[in-house]
Amino acid sequence: MRPDDKQQTQQEMAKVEQIIGVILQIGVIVSAIIICCGLLLLLVTGKSGYSSNHFPTHFGLIFQGIAQLKPFAIIMLGLFGLILTPVLRVVVSIYAFIKEHDQLYVLITTAVLLILILGMVLGYLNIWP
Repeated sequence: MRPDDKQQTQQEMAKVEQIIGVILQIGVIVSAIIICCGLLLLLVTGKSGYSSNHFPTHFGLIFQGIAQLKPFAIIMLGLFGLILTPVLRVVVSIYAFIKEHDQLYVLITTAVLLILILGMVLGYLNIWP
């Protein structure tokens, strides 16, 4: 690798690392705002929008509850965003490792992403306890 190529790659990696940091910050802030809106609505109305000990766990129910301004649905949307934030970080990391031509870390990070997706799918389908 020529010195110019190495310097360009280092600059690109610095930009990717900065993007990863911004993604994490924005994800956490937006999720926190959504959760706070749901909590505020819960405090104002005094009702969760659901019968006792029930809350939406599937996307359809969450979006339906948001359309009806149900506090628990809004809180669940914020939690879902909070969960997806590090998943997005893993996706951006895969891109960074591809740019660095680091095949081992591309494979490891891809395996981590697949495990995360598998865990979410199994949880969504109630297959895993």
